[in-house]
Amino acid sequence: MNAAEKRYQEALAALNARRFADAETQFRRFLKDHPSHVGALNLLTITLMSMQRFAEAEPVIARAVKLNQGSDVSFYNYGLILKQLGKPKEAVAQFNQALRLNPSVPDTWNNRGAARNDIGHYQDALADFDRAIALGPDNAAAYANKGRAFGALQRYDEALAACDKALALNPRLAEAWVGRGAALAALDRSDEAFAAYDQALAVDPTLADAYAGIGNTLRDMGRIEEAREAYRKAAVLAPTGGEFFNLYTGVGKVSADEPLLATMEALSANETASPIDRMCADFALGKAYADIGDHERAFFHWLSGNALKRRQIDYDAAAAAAQFADVEGVFTPALIEVKRGNGDPSTLPIFVLGMPRSGTTLVEQILSSHPAVHGAGELGAFGGLLDEAVNDTGSQRPYPHGVTDLDGAAIHDIGARYVAALAKLAPEAARVTDKLPANFLYIGAIHLALPNAKIVHTVRNPVDTCLSCFSH
Repeated sequence: MNAAEKRYQEALAALNARRFADAETQFRRFLKDHPSHVGALNLLTITLMSMQRFAEAEPVIARAVKLNQGSDVSFYNYGLILKQLGKPKEAVAQFNQALRLNPSVPDTWNNRGAARNDIGHYQDALADFDRAIALGPDNAAAYANKGRAFGALQRYDEALAACDKALALNPRLAEAWVGRGAALAALDRSDEAFAAYDQALAVDPTLADAYAGIGNTLRDMGRIEEAREAYRKAAVLAPTGGEFFNLYTGVGKVSADEPLLATMEALSANETASPIDRMCADFALGKAYADIGDHERAFFHWLSGNALKRRQIDYDAAAAAAQFADVEGVFTPALIEVKRGNGDPSTLPIFVLGMPRSGTTLVEQILSSHPAVHGAGELGAFGGLLDEAVNDTGSQRPYPHGVTDLDGAAIHDIGARYVAALAKLAPEAARVTDKLPANFLYIGAIHLALPNAKIVHTVRNPVDTCLSCFSH
């Protein structure tokens, strides 16, 4: 064995022994003499990832991919790095390449699904998790991720079942306990939710997500000071997790002597942090400085946060305007008259809709203060049921045009299934509110499927609305 081979083996042994600093030193020395060794580049990537140095790992794995386009391992590792750096769309592209070369690795399917979860493509993510489980039935992480997707789709019973399956396979999977807690909290089983979060913390006392979940549950119960303390613990444990700062600053006034201000400023200025974490830190700082009265600083951070946000979304104003015109063109008085009389007659639903930040939350709070009204929050279920019904017709035309292909039975089924979902959330309530602002796109379809539903349209001064969106 020559000196180079010996150094490589020593580096590998150090990595296997979790002596990451030694492994990094040896791999870098080896790569100095063998800069095109793809295996060493991948192993250095893993070493850096193990030390949470994802930004430094990115150029290393990018080099490996450039040198060998036939290595699914390199594409997979690149996807992992990009996901950790808050670049889920780019991560999906790398996982796609890895799956093209080797579609038989369960972890690749699972991690592509996790990246799709981060993007918000939950149905696609569920398909990936199912494929991962088919290839590896004991993949607890895939079940936990599946629970997260179901939770995002507000299919809480299914989320709970998926997390329970993950925990049956691995009772020490803290992320599954967190997912279980979130599902139970959404099902108004707060005591069980707290117990699940406690189990997560028993496995990993440093798990910030568990404290955030506790905070969310306490906040929804109106226990604001306790929620704030839970969010503070999450932010202290994860000083590069921007969302925890957003949660913390969102439930109370920030004072000028706030100890976390310096941590937020450090994250905002850290160009190696993920764009999402930096964005969240900027919005948290905007709120903090506005509370303090330093409006110049607040505006600076809101500008920065919005610039980072804009890079993460695909928005085409012309396409949005065309969509609104399509909705108006489809839901004519003639169409309403032809399809009238088929919907479910229930008076259970109340839709509160309008622009984001226009007052939908306040209106729901006012309504749900009545003992007969349950505030269900932003459900999103109606649009999903509508899309599903259109797809079942075999129509190749997306919403809104596909609505014209729905017969009376399909329209009734949309309404009945929506009412059943509401009744399951609050069996004793006479009315249930759904305050998803974007339901304004579906007002015509709501009227057809649920003719006796009440629709509350919130309207606020446009400048106030825009400024509030800008600051959030």
